[in-house]
Amino acid sequence: MLEMLDTLRSSLKVSELRRKLLFTLAMLFVFRLGVAISVPGVNPQVIANLISQGQLFGFFNIISGGAFKNFSVFAMGIIPYINASIIMQLFTVVIPALEKLAKEGAEGQKKITQYTRYATVGLALVQGMGMAVGLRSALYTANIWNYLFVALTLTAGSTFLMWLGEQITEKGIGNGISLLIFAGIVSTIPTGVVRLYQYLAAGTIGVANVLGLVVIGAVVIAGIVLVQQGERRIPVQYAKRVVGRRIYGGQSSHIPLKVNQAGVIPVIFAASIMFLPQALGGWFKGNPAVDWLNNALRWGGPTQTILYVLLVIGFTYFYTAVIMNPTDVADNIKKYGGFIPGYRPGRPTAEYIGRVLSRITLAGAVFLAAIAVLPNFVLAATKIPNVYFGGTALLIVVGVALDTMKQVESHLLMRSYQGFIK
Repeated sequence: MLEMLDTLRSSLKVSELRRKLLFTLAMLFVFRLGVAISVPGVNPQVIANLISQGQLFGFFNIISGGAFKNFSVFAMGIIPYINASIIMQLFTVVIPALEKLAKEGAEGQKKITQYTRYATVGLALVQGMGMAVGLRSALYTANIWNYLFVALTLTAGSTFLMWLGEQITEKGIGNGISLLIFAGIVSTIPTGVVRLYQYLAAGTIGVANVLGLVVIGAVVIAGIVLVQQGERRIPVQYAKRVVGRRIYGGQSSHIPLKVNQAGVIPVIFAASIMFLPQALGGWFKGNPAVDWLNNALRWGGPTQTILYVLLVIGFTYFYTAVIMNPTDVADNIKKYGGFIPGYRPGRPTAEYIGRVLSRITLAGAVFLAAIAVLPNFVLAATKIPNVYFGGTALLIVVGVALDTMKQVESHLLMRSYQGFIK
């Protein structure tokens, strides 16, 4: 611990790194200020009651850092941008023009980023209108103009968060979008602690319940670190090449295949899909078919839990296939004169990488599915009411913390300082 503090003190002596850290903290402060600005014409108490009734709204409140509970201008958080990014990545696989852009390097990536921004605004407007109509009971005056006003306000908030995240990525330290979600989740911890204390003081729960929650949290964090850092290393041997009078290659390397290649994206995307029926249900309240569907897919119910698990596993495989193409990896190995011992370059290598990737992705997908439905079991085990304990939130916090630490580490190693990780 003391060594880590010494390292942090050393890092602050580096002017460039200190400037990046201060800029990141300033942007996160702006984000927290925006969370406190509520959308005019909305009763936040109605939103708070909805959050206390279901874990789905609790999940989105955690991801937005309490902005949803206040129904602030940042109530939708950065979810529209995440969904737009996923959709654009999928489109680059199925649309030849986008696939060509993706292979053009930095210039092509700039155009795809611009398209992602446009898609974010469009999705945010649709989602904002859906929230305004679906939560019309929270509006003091429910009419088309107020619906449009709320939708535009929420769209502006999400667009601003997208810009804020890009600024942090460019001028700060770490991934800006991830850090915004990280800051939102961490900001809700004090409220949860206070609520636990109130329950203890009132006798609603006992010390054993709190200890059970702490133990579960510690086990989950340890499991997340283990899976996030876990990888399968495929050995690669590069043949020697003679160029002029010099000999190149001849060394051994490896391809690191992470167990959780997709990160937390499948969970967020699956949760967005599961949220869709409830959002549409707000448009057609009183319809027997819609009421039956909402009841069948109620958050925490058996049908919803099974469907949620299947969606998470499916999206994990799908997203991993999008970001990791075994054929491209095999072609790159062959291009630079490498081979995997025991497998011929080309198609046999791609098939081998595909088999290995499929097996470790199964472990990662099952892990993500368990994390996604963890709140249901925590509530049943601890009997603590109205305290959302999300494995997804822990997954984001631990993953972002590890990623940011590695980036700080790289800055320190460039200047011969001792790093955090040994």
